[in-house]
Amino acid sequence: MPRDTDWAFDQYEQARKAMPRARFPDHSERVADLGDLADRFDVFLLDAFGVMNVGDTPVPGATARVAALQEAGKQVMVLTNGASFPTSTRVDKYRDYGFEFAPVDVISSRDALAAQLAGMPPINWAGMAPQAPLFDGLGVRFDLLADDPETYDRAGGFLLLGSQIWNDSRQALLVDSLRANPHRPVLVGNPDLVAPYEHGFNLQPGLYAHWLARDTGIVPRYTGKPYAGIFDLAKRRIPTGARVLMVGDTLHTDILGGAAAGFSTLLIEDHGLFKGKDISGYIRQSGIRPDFIAPTT
Repeated sequence: MPRDTDWAFDQYEQARKAMPRARFPDHSERVADLGDLADRFDVFLLDAFGVMNVGDTPVPGATARVAALQEAGKQVMVLTNGASFPTSTRVDKYRDYGFEFAPVDVISSRDALAAQLAGMPPINWAGMAPQAPLFDGLGVRFDLLADDPETYDRAGGFLLLGSQIWNDSRQALLVDSLRANPHRPVLVGNPDLVAPYEHGFNLQPGLYAHWLARDTGIVPRYTGKPYAGIFDLAKRRIPTGARVLMVGDTLHTDILGGAAAGFSTLLIEDHGLFKGKDISGYIRQSGIRPDFIAPTT
């Protein structure tokens, strides 16, 4: 089956049993963009891929829309499932795209992972990551998982941060090692299954984690959307009683996670997972319904 929207949606549905539960509205209100909701919400939580940018290309009009919300006194924050790089790196990247965010306004699944690691005893970690020295903010060091089976077997636990250099053979090494010694924690810093880029979808750590669970029976621990940890970090920075809108391009991460956290939700149609698709069928099949739908940010 081609790795297109339908394939990605099917993978999310197969992973659904590991995701949180939430309540959804009976219908979705259609709006033109976030500007239509500026007077109805105090806080806007934005996914990055598919909302602010697609790969390294900003979504048309998104920088101006975010700036207008900020100038109107709205609290605008980024909630992104990205664990490969420290948050400071992401702030710089968003600035390159034309967005202005303070570090406190950007929360990544890496931050939620760091919070979870802080409560765990020290062990010898091994990581799925683009390169080894990216320890900033995590509070731990880890060996980079590559092609040496001994790295997998001597690890006390695994951190799945980024899949940029991952492949089928390394996945097989991880599966074999965990089958032989399954009593080791697997922490997933990026629960996304795919990410939209200019050329199509890139496979993300969450997909490999769900395949790992299928093939070994182990239960990974996830720290980004739709799971609670990242939303708990956001809630600590939101004033009590604020009207909050979670904005994203994916039903199973942004919309499900936002609803489970008690926030209103808006799905962007034209730039992310569902670009060029009729969203209604996916909503019916999944039962995940946003409060609002907009073509663009």
